[in-house]
Amino acid sequence: ILQVQQKRWKVETNSRLDSVLLLSSMNLPGGELRRRSAEDELAMRDYLQEGDLISAEVQSVFSDGAVSLHTRSLKYGKLGQGVLVQVSPSLVKRQKTHFHDLPCGASVILGNNGFIWIYPTPEQKDEEAGGFTTNSEPVPLSDREVISRLRNCIVALVNQKLMLFDTSILYCYEASLPHQIKDILKPEVMEEIVLETRQRLLNLEG
Repeated sequence: ILQVQQKRWKVETNSRLDSVLLLSSMNLPGGELRRRSAEDELAMRDYLQEGDLISAEVQSVFSDGAVSLHTRSLKYGKLGQGVLVQVSPSLVKRQKTHFHDLPCGASVILGNNGFIWIYPTPEQKDEEAGGFTTNSEPVPLSDREVISRLRNCIVALVNQKLMLFDTSILYCYEASLPHQIKDILKPEVMEEIVLETRQRLLNLEG
């Protein structure tokens, strides 16, 4: 979120122009659907303020290329604990879903705009809050290690120009397990684990 404006937020989405999220395009906490009131406008900063990270979907593109977003589904909303990695959008494979709970214990959101969010897999889906309660509990060390390893694997895949999708990330994660997290970023280790990933992906297709 770049700016809170009247009835809308300005959002940085890695596109040429800033994007907008209208107050009317988001579910209010509790998931209620009703007309927005003056109180809602005054409370906008309670929902989202500058510097907050959100997941949203593109609703429409204006004639000048600016993008309008919405967070109408409960899977979208404010992001809590996690790590953001920015990559070239050309390396993110377009898929039906961009939310993946990986079996290694963390989840990723692969944004088409090259913004990738890695976070601990939530234990239960909190439907009540409409996607606007952020969990700021400390993340256990084991989860942090999984997230750090995933982050370094994504950096390795990008370095070797391999497309990012749930399977390539998981294979790379598994290939990296014999190495310490910090060693994944060594050029020779990157090359080795991405080669193994590429091989497994080819076997999968073959």
